Amino acid sequence: MTEVATARRSRITPEREAELYEAVLELLREVGYDALTMDAIAARTRSSKATLYRQWGGKAELVARAVRHDKPGGSADLVDTGSIRGDLHALTMLSDDCKMEQNSALMRGLAMAIHGNPDLLKAFKEHLVEPEMAEFRRVMQRAVDRGEVHADSPALAFVPHMMIGAFAARTMLDEQPPTQAFLLSYIDAVVLPALCARTTTPTT
Repeated sequence: MTEVATARRSRITPEREAELYEAVLELLREVGYDALTMDAIAARTRSSKATLYRQWGGKAELVARAVRHDKPGGSADLVDTGSIRGDLHALTMLSDDCKMEQNSALMRGLAMAIHGNPDLLKAFKEHLVEPEMAEFRRVMQRAVDRGEVHADSPALAFVPHMMIGAFAARTMLDEQPPTQAFLLSYIDAVVLPALCARTTTPTT
């Protein structure tokens, strides 16, 4: 089944796929998830609905993949600075302030839809939540292997919650968008102390 799905997706070039995802995100920002229709996506992207359904199966899968595609390139496997502080800072800085503000607004708009739509929730878990959790686990495991964090630190399991919570709460509590400066300060003031990690990069 996976091979069939892969074969179907391969009919669209990466460039065309990127165009489609950008159009989906534009429509999401304009009308929100509930008002977004496959008819509107087809019209905006000059595609047929049959092609969209054949390629992605439905709106939930298409939206989740579009949001995932919009995330900055790079991953925990590529960002390896030699320290947990360096890794968390490097991952944070993959998005500039403008992109963070756009993502924050988009996710606020999707939050209600995600919890009220089982298909969208499932797609987001598969394409965004689980991959990001896996990235955080790789960063944390490297820190444990280097001896920066104890393997039994109770905060290890909550690093994603801390990071996502800070990103989401910035607008709610401070009425400001999340920024690199805010998140980097949060990492140093909250995340690293919670892990009992050193806050300076070890010298070699």
